Amino acid sequence: MDGVAAVSQRIGEIEGRLALLGFARASASGVLGGGPAPAVATTGIASAGGASADFASALATEVASTATTADVGSGKALVDAKGVPIELKQYGNGKVPAAALSPVAGTSHTLWTPAARSLEALRDAAAADGVTIGMTDSYRTYASQVDLAERKGLYSQGGLAAAPGTSMHGWGMAVDLSLDARAQAWMREHAGAYGFVEDTPREPWHWGYHPTH
Repeated sequence: MDGVAAVSQRIGEIEGRLALLGFARASASGVLGGGPAPAVATTGIASAGGASADFASALATEVASTATTADVGSGKALVDAKGVPIELKQYGNGKVPAAALSPVAGTSHTLWTPAARSLEALRDAAAADGVTIGMTDSYRTYASQVDLAERKGLYSQGGLAAAPGTSMHGWGMAVDLSLDARAQAWMREHAGAYGFVEDTPREPWHWGYHPTH
C-alpha cells in the first residue's frame, strides 16, 4: 500500500474511533493542508484524564504520526549512486536554495526533506527514551565549507573538513550532532533504523543520511 493510501485508510480508522468517542467531525482535507480547516466544535467529551479535545487536533496528531512513521528512512530511489538527492543536483553542492530544503522542527537547521523528517522522528524516539540528541550543523553552504576548510584543515590532510564542494553537508544529507556518552550509544544502536549512519572515521559527531527504502 502506498503512502497516500495508507494515510487515507488511517484517517478512516481514526475518524471511526473518534466518532464513537463523541468528537466533532472535521474535514480531513483541511487538516491535511488541502484548504483552511473548517470551524470545529470544541465541546468534545472529556478524556479519561479529564482533558477535552476536538476532532481536528486529534486527527492532525494521528495523521502526523502516521506520515512520520511511513517516511522514516525513505528516499532511496531519489538519490544517485553517490547518495546525492537527484532533485538537488541542478543547484550544486553548497548552493541549494533554502526553498529546496526543509527545516528540522524545533531547530534552526535544514536538510533534504526526507532526511529532515527522519531526523525529527529519530530525535522524538530518543527523547521518549530520555535521551537528548543535540545538533550543531546541518546543511552547509559552499562559502561555509571554504571557511571550515581554512580553519579546520582538510580531512585528507589530517584535518576535519571535506574539500569544499564535496561535503555531504552541502547536499543537506549530513548532520553534526552534540552527543554525550549515552546519546552516542543510543545513536549507534538505533540511528540506522532512521537512515542515519556514523560514516566518517575520526568524527563520531558526524552522521550521514543513507535512505533505507
